[in-house]
Amino acid sequence: MNSQIKKGILDLCVLALLEQGDSYGYDLAGSLARKVEVADGTVYPILRKLASEGVVSTYLQESQNGPPRKYYHLTDSGRRKLNSDREEWLKFCGEVNEILERGETGGKADE
Repeated sequence: MNSQIKKGILDLCVLALLEQGDSYGYDLAGSLARKVEVADGTVYPILRKLASEGVVSTYLQESQNGPPRKYYHLTDSGRRKLNSDREEWLKFCGEVNEILERGETGGKADE
């Protein structure tokens, strides 16, 4: 998939994953990579940006397998952003699908 398309939607994907529950960076990266082809290290800059925007917060939690892990939590502001962005994305996808489906069937676009 075109990297520019992916770049524009990865923030939303990370927020959606955090909606399912708090998580640490490595786990988020793995969850994302199972669905979308992303380069190693892509998630950490996104998490830093989202934290600086206040849509996610962080906390440390002890780990049985080494040092404490930094967990990310979706804030109320993040939940509002997720809902708004998800609505925009789904509307956009529907409009794009409509255009693409017309192309497949040979239909003409509305004039």
